[in-house]
Amino acid sequence: MKPHYIREIKPEEVITSFFLVKEKEVRQKRSGEPYLTLTLADKTGTLDARMWDGVVEVAETFDRDDFVKTKGLVQIFHNRPQMTVHKLRRVEDHEVDFADYFPHTTRDVGQMWAELRAGVGAMAHPQLRALLEAFLDDEQIAGRFRAAPAAKTLHHATIGGLLEHVVSLLHLARLAASHYHFLDSDLLLAGVVLHDIGKIYELDYQRTFRYSTQGQLLGHMVIALDLLRAKAAALPDFPPRLKVLLEHLILSHHGQYEFGSPRLPAFPEAMALHLLDNLDSKLESMRASIEGDPNIEGEWTGYNPSLERALLKKDRYLNPPPATPPPPAPAETQPQRTLFGGLLEAAIQKSDGSEE
Repeated sequence: MKPHYIREIKPEEVITSFFLVKEKEVRQKRSGEPYLTLTLADKTGTLDARMWDGVVEVAETFDRDDFVKTKGLVQIFHNRPQMTVHKLRRVEDHEVDFADYFPHTTRDVGQMWAELRAGVGAMAHPQLRALLEAFLDDEQIAGRFRAAPAAKTLHHATIGGLLEHVVSLLHLARLAASHYHFLDSDLLLAGVVLHDIGKIYELDYQRTFRYSTQGQLLGHMVIALDLLRAKAAALPDFPPRLKVLLEHLILSHHGQYEFGSPRLPAFPEAMALHLLDNLDSKLESMRASIEGDPNIEGEWTGYNPSLERALLKKDRYLNPPPATPPPPAPAETQPQRTLFGGLLEAAIQKSDGSEE
């Protein structure tokens, strides 16, 4: 276990610990000398860092996505922690435990996988059930499905996040279908399982969360279509028109052209999938932003680029921390008498006496 996790670090503390370098940039001071600006990370969050001295000796020894051991002082700068790095060295992968550096879903992966298998197994439509089971029985797909994040940063950006997102949508889809009786619950469930299946190959999550080359060139929708067509072709007599509906669910689940959807939802299950997917992703993004916000004080988070707003920390707003009492005022002291002060006081007294 690493000595210090980012979420546990206290201000005005000198720490020595291991981190993953998420961002690295060499900048220049006004004097022309270089300094380093870094974003360090572990499974609990990120930490801004600056290295002002000794940069020339270490700048070329490590890069983004490397692990480093640092020693430095953590202080509050612009209402959030920042480390001033005194020492830094690159460390090899065998010196760290990868589990310390990558955020992981808080839910049990095995339990979620069992929930998903049970939901698919309970489907009444035999061909849709057979199709989804062909995906879940594929060992390579299943292994990646249990590990993949649902996104690089926007929502469910954790190991196991994609599975957590899909299981959450599974429950939401059941509720929606029980309320809107004209929805085909099995078709909607198939869309839930398949809409983001391409992310198991779109995202690279072996070291950090980033897009794979395949993901950058094709995107998860195109990858999902290829997977769907291959699995459907392997099933005897899978209905071609049903496959087209599944393809539309994948292509339209972002809901709008400007959000990367090649098609707009054109039937009720497609609209329901888009709205439920949007609901689950947006609420999770809000939860994660509020819970992980690095700001030390205040009722608002920093700006969330995906939601295009800062977020209210509702619990802090409703239950503000007690106000810090102002420091006691210094005790009053009698002014020192000076020769001029004494003469002035005597003159005033004399004046007062003459007026009486």
